Amino acid sequence: MSNDRQPIGVIGTGYVGLVTAAGFAHLGSDVYCIDIDADKIARLQAGEIPIYEPGLAEMVAENRERLHFSTNIAEALEHARLLFVAVGTPPTYSGDADLSAVHSVVDAIPASDRHALVMKSTVPAGTGASIKRVLKTEGKEGLSYVSCPEFLKEGSAVKDFLNPDRVVIGDDGDWAGDAVVELYAPLDAALVRTDIASAEMVKLASNAFLATKISFINEIANVCEETGSDVIEVARGMGLDDRIGQKFLQAGIGFGGSCFPKDVNALKQLAGNSGYHFQLLNAVIEVNELQKRRVISKLQKHLGSLVGRTVTLLGLAFKPNTDDMREASSLVLSARLQADGAKVRVFDPIAEEEARHLIRGVHFATDAMDAIEGADAVVLVTEWDEFITLDWAQVAERMAGTLVLDGRNALDREAVAAAGLTYEGIGRGTLTSLR
Repeated sequence: MSNDRQPIGVIGTGYVGLVTAAGFAHLGSDVYCIDIDADKIARLQAGEIPIYEPGLAEMVAENRERLHFSTNIAEALEHARLLFVAVGTPPTYSGDADLSAVHSVVDAIPASDRHALVMKSTVPAGTGASIKRVLKTEGKEGLSYVSCPEFLKEGSAVKDFLNPDRVVIGDDGDWAGDAVVELYAPLDAALVRTDIASAEMVKLASNAFLATKISFINEIANVCEETGSDVIEVARGMGLDDRIGQKFLQAGIGFGGSCFPKDVNALKQLAGNSGYHFQLLNAVIEVNELQKRRVISKLQKHLGSLVGRTVTLLGLAFKPNTDDMREASSLVLSARLQADGAKVRVFDPIAEEEARHLIRGVHFATDAMDAIEGADAVVLVTEWDEFITLDWAQVAERMAGTLVLDGRNALDREAVAAAGLTYEGIGRGTLTSLR
């Protein structure tokens, strides 16, 4: 890649910040990565990647000479004009986005007419205008501001950075917006250049729509169970309509992660704070929470009381190919199962370390077969490839019971049943032993 590209700063080295930094380094920019977590910076300086994301460690290693890690923001200010802000904006108790980390960055930037803040963090519409008012009050109106929301999916973030379906840039039509456009130009993606507030809304609206689509197909799955329909076939027929599309029509036990729950709540709160009651999003949130708890009802349908029963959860992360446990369905399921008296065994190939900080009272197994040993029921929570390709005859030998509950509709139900097990999916009904 070209060595003539402008250097940039990236403030925050989490999922978004580190992938963004590695991506721009891959495109040829020197990138100055800043984080207040000294331990994380030390690990990055030593070549250790603190998060699991396929392809990220390799991209960082390949572009190591262009990546600079520090806790001192002055290093980024010295070398780069564009400062990408990628700090966390977690939900508060009220559901609003916590912008304290964003404001800490704003406070740390000195007055300048040669720097620009480029907001990658997901923030409510109106945040840019609010920050610009603060900058003016503090005598920093010379700083430019750009909204450039991220659309990286955990588990495929590196691929998403290099092959974006669109780049959204909201700015005031000044040098900073032009500079960000130039940075992304080699990726040859569709460009949406608009005002700052609209760019902010694109991210929230996109995630809220996808979450709505998931909750809708989960509701359809629940109706399918009452009517004898198969949601897989229903979704296949729906998805062939190009007005609907096939993506996000996979019924399951609900969405989680760092984006959908937070952004749906943030948009609902933003609407409420503006005087509008976003009724649809209330339903999306409620359906998602109830969907996780339907697993308990399904287990009780087959096993009766769960007191003393051993239930295995295969997968803990909110989705495969990540170690992210934020809003993971396994958190709700493990707690509810224990509250109902069940013994819970769990296994995840990547997320165990993170899960141990959040889940108590369960047995962490060494592998999938260890987790399955003696189980009355097995629940697929995260569709890791190694779970989908399990030898179901071996599973049947190791289990005490016969129930396999496919929480992601990812298993071959005929293969499960052929092993003498009972398959229960989401919106697919029950397939009993074919032996």
